[in-house]
Amino acid sequence: MSSPRVRKIADRIKVIVAEMLERRIKDPRIGFVTVTDVRVTGDSQHASIFYTVFGEEEQLAETAAALESAKGLIRSEVGKQLGMRIVPTLEFFHDALPENARALDEVLARAKAADAAVAAQREGAAYASGDDPYKKPRVIGGEDEQDDEDA
Repeated sequence: MSSPRVRKIADRIKVIVAEMLERRIKDPRIGFVTVTDVRVTGDSQHASIFYTVFGEEEQLAETAAALESAKGLIRSEVGKQLGMRIVPTLEFFHDALPENARALDEVLARAKAADAAVAAQREGAAYASGDDPYKKPRVIGGEDEQDDEDA
């Protein structure tokens, strides 16, 4: 668990980077980027910035290259706004969470469809041994007795 100070730094870096990408960085290679998460190490010397890009694989590659080239400008602005003695190094990572969530939703939809197919097969089904598959006590000479196997 990280300290409250580290969490505040991470939240502040997330806001600064998002504002920089929206307003100050004019690189045409940067697509529609959303900063999803920032994780800062306990000593506040390294920040991992996770982002998603709306678009195709080509736009993702171009955005990654543009973010890598703008890393110095973003880091200097983070340093100015945070006012820390040591500015954390920045590293950008494409966040695969939306794609993983989409794949998981597809798997759950297939499982739901398979369950519905099994339920449809079960509708008109009957037990193989009749309506009541359990053994009943035998009646011998008017008295109720259990099978020897049941005892």
